[in-house]
Amino acid sequence: MTRHHRDPASGFTYIELIIATMILVILAAAIIPVATVSSKRAKEMELRRSLRMIRTAIDEYKRAVDLGMIGGIDVQLGSEGYPEELEVLVEGVEQVGTPGKKLKFLRRIPVDPMTSSTDWGLRSYQDEHDSGFWGGQNVFDVHSKSTGVALDGTSYRDW
Repeated sequence: MTRHHRDPASGFTYIELIIATMILVILAAAIIPVATVSSKRAKEMELRRSLRMIRTAIDEYKRAVDLGMIGGIDVQLGSEGYPEELEVLVEGVEQVGTPGKKLKFLRRIPVDPMTSSTDWGLRSYQDEHDSGFWGGQNVFDVHSKSTGVALDGTSYRDW
């Protein structure tokens, strides 16, 4: 009986290469969905952070108006002391008692990670809570304009 010993320098056989390739394909197919979910989860965390940042700035603006810290602004009937647009939070408003000094609430308007835009859906104090259109009187709240659905099944517009 003759035994053939494999020469270690001869390399892999064609079958061994096919099996190794198939194992790599199966592992890659298992990793791709995990990476996709992880990426979506990171975007959702960024969306929550951006919404919290803008909403906090709106609340601080409202508080400053209520405390009389903002000068040169006559709170018009129907504005309820909220900013007329998001840009006001970045540009700033004149602070009472310190001429020329502006009180700013945001450094910049954050980007919506779901739409890759700084164009947020706006809601005024007078709008219905489920309204899809901004009344234009003031900015009471913001939401994403994305039509996507989150990992928990809720719509990004409802966050």
